[in-house]
Amino acid sequence: MGNLIKGAAKEANEEEPDITHKGLGGEVLVVTGDYPSPLVSKPIFRMGEKLTVLAQEASWWRVRSVRTRTENYIPNTHVAKVYHGWLFEGLERQKAEALLQMPCNVLGSFLVRESTSDRGVYSLSVKHRGVQHYRICRMDNSWYYISPRLTFQCLEDMISHYSDCADGLCCTLSCPCLSGTSAEQPNTAPPVVMRRNFNWKDVDRRTFHEDADGVGTAMSYGVRNSMAAYMSLSGALEGGSQKRKNRNKKSKSVLVPSWDYDPDDV
Repeated sequence: MGNLIKGAAKEANEEEPDITHKGLGGEVLVVTGDYPSPLVSKPIFRMGEKLTVLAQEASWWRVRSVRTRTENYIPNTHVAKVYHGWLFEGLERQKAEALLQMPCNVLGSFLVRESTSDRGVYSLSVKHRGVQHYRICRMDNSWYYISPRLTFQCLEDMISHYSDCADGLCCTLSCPCLSGTSAEQPNTAPPVVMRRNFNWKDVDRRTFHEDADGVGTAMSYGVRNSMAAYMSLSGALEGGSQKRKNRNKKSKSVLVPSWDYDPDDV
């Protein structure tokens, strides 16, 4: 009996995959480099792309792209965890600079990164004429500071303060790094269509005199007046031209031969 129980437990363990933190839908990752490399094949995930965690399997993440909804695996060496939108875990200095220098980031974009080698040690990176880095020091009472004259109880308080004023930094913090990538679609203007086949003669003049009070129409009184005046002038010009044509027809000279003419007289 005992052997049967052990065998059943062994089979259950073999069927269950080695997955930890299954269904971590709340965690957000940021791609720190194109994966796979363009030298190998077309990248599935691009640098700066935000991912939703589905599961973690050893050193791999099963993720879904926030932008494309693509699901796939990516190694933990190509991603960084993000908390509060600006606290990056597992991000090196060079990769932080590459992310901040992406075109979607504006002046004052920032991130706080935890040291990859020393847990609990943080740095503030800000985009301003390149990327500026500030070491965040931690006191014995667990308060934080960049300048010793100004201390904060937590990192959130520090970010809130420097978002209101620079106070010694290169500039005021404007927005977290990659905060503008939620709207990935390019902001392109709609195509302009030129129409050259409009003919004033096809317009019914009576439409310019209807609804004179402007109710129910988006055309202003001044525009309607101007168009009506143009149409009237156009009509007057056409009428004058027609009168001149009739006058010319009436004034044409007609040579009538004389009936007294006798060819024998010549």
